[in-house]
Amino acid sequence: MKILQLNTEKTWRGGEKQTYYTILGLLQKGIRVGILCRKNSPLFYKAKELQTKFSELKIYTSSGYLRDAYHLLKIARDYDILHAQTAKTHTVAAITRPLHGKKIIYTRRSHFPPKNFLTKFKYKMTDKVVAISYSVKNILNSAGIKCDEVIYSCVFPYPLNYKNIKNFETKSGIKLNPKSKKIVGTFSALVPHKDPVTLVKTIKELKKMRNDFIFLHFGGGFLEKKVKKLIKTWELEDVYYLLGFEEEVEDYFLILDVYVLTSSGEALGSSILDAFYYKVPVVASDTGGIREVVEGRGLLCPVGDYKCFARAINKILDDKELKNKLVGKAYEFVVKECLFDSHIEKYLKIYKEILNKNV
Repeated sequence: MKILQLNTEKTWRGGEKQTYYTILGLLQKGIRVGILCRKNSPLFYKAKELQTKFSELKIYTSSGYLRDAYHLLKIARDYDILHAQTAKTHTVAAITRPLHGKKIIYTRRSHFPPKNFLTKFKYKMTDKVVAISYSVKNILNSAGIKCDEVIYSCVFPYPLNYKNIKNFETKSGIKLNPKSKKIVGTFSALVPHKDPVTLVKTIKELKKMRNDFIFLHFGGGFLEKKVKKLIKTWELEDVYYLLGFEEEVEDYFLILDVYVLTSSGEALGSSILDAFYYKVPVVASDTGGIREVVEGRGLLCPVGDYKCFARAINKILDDKELKNKLVGKAYEFVVKECLFDSHIEKYLKIYKEILNKNV
């Protein structure tokens, strides 16, 4: 079995992390794997690191739609299955299928309904669509697109490293002592659907309730200037720290008292699953795939309701019994549904099924 993974994003977000995990898991199972990715992207460098351990991993670099299509026609002949991990690569794989004739799997991570003709054509050219939540599956089925597979994003149990936090303190001058301050945080890009403005409003409201906390926001994006301006305008510089991209960001679960996600629409929110695994209580938006995993295992607030978010964070910080109850249920869920090994086995099963099926 030979699988070509497709992900040409420039950034390192949940989808790229999940692509990396899939590649790692397949290589560990002895599967021959290739990846088409953007040169000099975080995923490209992660793949290069894997290549030093697994020589059977082949890396191909992306150069735009038309060239990717041409490139894919040349390299697809060496693989049995093309696994598109993004909408862009799904398009390239699907429109070239009449020429390369390979099986196609698409893992859909988007929460908006497919509408136009090209989008629906892509699905007709696809052998198996995997949704990362039942919310995504229901959206696809409502649009007349068959999707009967749901595989949640996986959690890879890294051994967390407290030294990285100490190094961060030295570089930034920010003291992260959990004994002196409660630490609330998010790992969220500064882009519209993540709704960072609501985050800033939330911290402004929380500051009215208490003064024993700081907020750490890891992530970058084109809304950075707007968010910085709001932080300054509302005089939150002493509590709201905008910290940009951090590669080993999972280490900060060691010190977080609450994890917050204010997305206005989300297929799942894989960072929530990481918080579950590392036993950090979650406050998140009551929407899409977030609701699906957080309900009963964290606290939910209506999209944009910053007062609700502030109250929920405050409640968890003050109520140890509630915190322990939520953390226990969340950990039980993620261990049952989202661990790395079972995630890879689910994809292997799908790969085998479509290879054995005549289309």
